[in-house]
Amino acid sequence: MSIPAFGLGTFRLKGQQVIDSVRTGLELGYRHIDTAQIYGNEAEVGTAIAASGVPRDELFLTTKIWTANLAGEQLLASLKDSLAKLRTEQVDLTLIHWPSPGDALPVSDYLGALAEAQRQGLTRLIGVSNFTIRHLREAIATVGAAAIATNQVEIHPFLQNRALVEFARSQGIHLTAYMPLAYGKVLHEPLLQRIAVAHDVSPAQVALAWLLQQGFAVIPSSTQRANLAANLAARDLRLSDAEMAEIAGLERGERLANPDFAPAWD
Repeated sequence: MSIPAFGLGTFRLKGQQVIDSVRTGLELGYRHIDTAQIYGNEAEVGTAIAASGVPRDELFLTTKIWTANLAGEQLLASLKDSLAKLRTEQVDLTLIHWPSPGDALPVSDYLGALAEAQRQGLTRLIGVSNFTIRHLREAIATVGAAAIATNQVEIHPFLQNRALVEFARSQGIHLTAYMPLAYGKVLHEPLLQRIAVAHDVSPAQVALAWLLQQGFAVIPSSTQRANLAANLAARDLRLSDAEMAEIAGLERGERLANPDFAPAWD
């Protein structure tokens, strides 16, 4: 199974809120759920999946190793803990959430440990998140490009990450766009509003369709059933080449996820 192009993100969702979001998403037809150790909601995601009645083999479940858990044996132990919380013997995809802050640990160390987790059957696929071109080169040198299922990075109309996208594509590495709606900022962009009116859809659907048509996977999140359903419907929207080009013109380098431990971006 490859990574489903449309997933449900759970960043910032806690407690009953994430349980309800995942449960509703599964009812609506989402089958790709994205979580992470640092989100503090793996147990709730596991609860929602268990209560949904959806067979495990119909789901694609992603989690991410936090920076504090990157050292070899710690990585494996933390992933086993994630599996227990998620109530599953194996996740479909495990990502390194961020490169080691300040490159305190070499990429080869923690990518090697993640590859070992894959060999042990703890995860079906492995990948990375927030990796720069330099970090991707080191990852490729460690496990090979074919072993890297995706690089999950911030991509939306206002931050298009073009240098990184071009490099990843040159290596055959798939990309997953997180924060695809730029924390809702796409809803207020006049160009996206205009295109949305022309198609009788929402600006959010336009932004998601723009990403999907470029071959990215997307993982928007929502707590509202109507928005969860509308986001999913973006799969059916086709934008013209002219509309795609217009949206590409919105690039302004507006990075929203930029913590103090982030790498030097491309």
